[in-house]
Amino acid sequence: MACANGVKPLKKKSKKENLVENLNVEEKSMSTTMVRQEMPEFEMDAYEAKTGHYITVSSKDYKDKWTVICFYPADFTFVCPTEIAAMNAHYDEFQELGVEILAVSVDSKFSHKRFAETEPILKGLKLTMGADSNQEVSRAFGVLVEEEGVALRGRFLFNPDGICVAQEVQADSVGRNVNEFLRQVRAWQHASKTGEVCPAGWRPGKKTLPVNTDVEKMTGKVGDYITIEEILS
Repeated sequence: MACANGVKPLKKKSKKENLVENLNVEEKSMSTTMVRQEMPEFEMDAYEAKTGHYITVSSKDYKDKWTVICFYPADFTFVCPTEIAAMNAHYDEFQELGVEILAVSVDSKFSHKRFAETEPILKGLKLTMGADSNQEVSRAFGVLVEEEGVALRGRFLFNPDGICVAQEVQADSVGRNVNEFLRQVRAWQHASKTGEVCPAGWRPGKKTLPVNTDVEKMTGKVGDYITIEEILS
């Protein structure tokens, strides 16, 4: 699954193949969503670019923390390093928000090290890169393309309770927007702290919807409280 190849349809399976897979649906099928589910347990090798060391990471490392697990198809591709570099450029902002970041692909920890050291756009990389060499973590998160042995672009945000509150999954030809993701992180943290809910496009300082106190007053009358101009501004 190279980044430059466009979006390819998955190979259709025969009725016999589908029947065999359905017998093992819990083990093999791609989940529809991770949202509102607990973070799958995992452990894998990783390359910690900030220190230059090989380490082991596990789901236990992210207990009680805001965490983003960010899957990408492969090292030494085209769109992938731009996404990793964009996340890295905002690394300090994520840290200020108390958010841990784990980038994951099916490449080995050795590949990650060479990738980080030789790709110019990754100079100064601080992220930790998980090596899902046996593809078990990608499969557990529902982003593994079994026929190709690589992960889709899947990004998952977990709250400190270990529950996924947001996910974004894309095919490989288009990169994700880190600025929009940061906006979502801030919105989720605000909603979790205050019990208020955030309208479309909400940013700090903008109007929220205080449904924890004004449910009956606002039901069916959201437009009396906030305008489309305020939402889009």
